[in-house]
Amino acid sequence: MHYRHLGASGVKVSEIIYGNWLTHGSQIENETATACVHAALDAGISSFDTADVYANTAAETVLGEALKGQRRESLEILTKVFGPIGPKGHNDTGLSRKHIREGIDGSLRRLQTDYVDLYQAHRYDYATPLEETMLAFADVVRAGKVLYVGVSEWTAAQIADAARLAKELHVPLVSNQPQYSALWRVIEAEVVPASKEAGISQIVWSPIAQGVLTGKYKPGAGVPEGSRAADDKGGANMIKRWMRDDVLERVQQLLPIAADAGLTPAQLAVAWVLQNDNVAGAIIGASRPEQVTEAAAAAGVTLEPSVLAQIDEVLGDVVERDPARTHESSPKQREA
Repeated sequence: MHYRHLGASGVKVSEIIYGNWLTHGSQIENETATACVHAALDAGISSFDTADVYANTAAETVLGEALKGQRRESLEILTKVFGPIGPKGHNDTGLSRKHIREGIDGSLRRLQTDYVDLYQAHRYDYATPLEETMLAFADVVRAGKVLYVGVSEWTAAQIADAARLAKELHVPLVSNQPQYSALWRVIEAEVVPASKEAGISQIVWSPIAQGVLTGKYKPGAGVPEGSRAADDKGGANMIKRWMRDDVLERVQQLLPIAADAGLTPAQLAVAWVLQNDNVAGAIIGASRPEQVTEAAAAAGVTLEPSVLAQIDEVLGDVVERDPARTHESSPKQREA
């Protein structure tokens, strides 16, 4: 395993980060979830990403149990706050001072730890003044409950505003967590430059485009049983944008490129995002331990410029690059 600094900070995370969105507490049994976490540890993965909203807090609980007994100092535990949790009452969501202070206490209890290494604003909250949010983050940092602060799916302008306030409040704002893959490159034009200016790294999710870049979905064919595209608990909805024959045909053309590089298609996809020097880590999910082991092998891989050019040529115009898509990711009104 290889490790990279988070932004301009002194802390490092593993290049491959294990995440439990859609899996723990929902898609797979707890025993399998624990086996996946242990496979991650065996592969040298030290960073684990979750969120209070995943499976309505159950994912944090499962991760806390799976990590029980591990040396805490050897781990980086990442979680998030924003989405509606619990009974989803009127203050059970957002980035208000109240919700952040209550949210961190709930996350710490479920994760069975005294602090989290990175606490992330899961989306931008248009209903709360940014000053209130950043002050609340400063308070939980100074209380010792959070070491570093991050955001997720924020626009370049939002990141710049947060970085300015973070500097004034002495808040260690170190990361942004956006979707990023060879098919979804919307952060490259604006978010990455703004992040570099602010001393912030990307921790990217869905580097294999919800499984599409593995090549297991064939154009004109049915959806494999047990795959994410067949998951009615949220997976199918997330992946449907890529379930088009024009996309799937291009992805099939990536398979020989991966083979020539001595990689599986999934490893090629993960290695691709790690070629971006603003990416600190790539979050991988898994429903089986062997998937973790496979993805972890993408750490430290260098793709030659000729390989990167081949990938660009094959994918062509099916790649999404519009930076406005980041703005669309944060709800303009709260769900509760």
